Amino acid sequence: MLRGQLTLRAGDFLLDSGEFEIETTGVTALFGRSGSGKSLLLRAMAGLDPQTRGHLHFGTERWQDGRWRLPASCRDIGFVFQDAALFPHLDVRGNLDYARRRAPGVTVASMVAIAEEVGIAHRLDQDVGSLSGGERQRVAIARALVSRPRLLFMDEPLSALDWGAKAELLGLIETLAASTGVPILYITHAPLEVERLATRVVFMAEGRIERVETLRDALARPDSPLFDEEGPVSVFEGELGAPGDFGLLPFNTPGARLWLVGTPGRKPGAARLRILARDVALALDAPGRASILNQLAVTVEHIEPESGGRVTVVCRLGDGQRLLAQITAWSAHTLALAPGMAAFALIKSVALVD
Repeated sequence: MLRGQLTLRAGDFLLDSGEFEIETTGVTALFGRSGSGKSLLLRAMAGLDPQTRGHLHFGTERWQDGRWRLPASCRDIGFVFQDAALFPHLDVRGNLDYARRRAPGVTVASMVAIAEEVGIAHRLDQDVGSLSGGERQRVAIARALVSRPRLLFMDEPLSALDWGAKAELLGLIETLAASTGVPILYITHAPLEVERLATRVVFMAEGRIERVETLRDALARPDSPLFDEEGPVSVFEGELGAPGDFGLLPFNTPGARLWLVGTPGRKPGAARLRILARDVALALDAPGRASILNQLAVTVEHIEPESGGRVTVVCRLGDGQRLLAQITAWSAHTLALAPGMAAFALIKSVALVD
């Protein structure tokens, strides 16, 4: 747990976080518009700026108290920057070895093992200037892990990459978060990255933490800042099964099974599913024979006020996961929808979060 309140001025901009408590498990996304203070907050937490004031505790450890602060080197934080920040005069091995020599007990063999896990072992003797952007970020991630951090801070590590490299790195970060158990604080302004990675979300605006929510709660709000021009979105967590007849892939949650098409090559295992609220229709009676494969029994939990002739209906599945449906206000009136009603959600399109 990170608990505190931090202030830091950078030119005309003031970070004044307000009191906060952030669980340090899984991936925590710091989300907000550019210039909202996300990077400055990470720098303040890491102890990188001597002008930081306030108080900060990591578990039972005191990291900041007024003007006193624990040196950054004693906080055991690994940092991955947007531009990788590798040493240009060292090859890949040299960059990793720089971190290894400053982490007691880390052997060359364990350093190489991390390089293999991150996918750059075959580049160890290569000059970093000849690497692609994605490879450079892999080296930066490996270097951070070699230092055996208790926390890993990542400041928009994918923003300078093309979509192919982003997709690969997202999968790597997801895998590393699960395999290493190192908590990650991850800065982004891309909702898709939050939906793919995050356990919880820290929303920031104008230098202040507005709220801290689990991803599930953040997506259950029809006015969530995570929603872009596509409108409200639901994200389900579950297990992707093996392909069945007609190329269908089963996606299983404790409360439902959904079917996917058009996702060749995806391996079975833990996954997240993304459903646009505009692709969900509601019915009060069981639809019976229909071309729509995914038909789920739900309970209406809440109905947002009309906006532009449409309403967003928050529905709940049996396992507690929420599904948003965006329908016309006329349909909501005709069906006489109300909280507590049983209904059936007809999902026209689903997609894995890639």
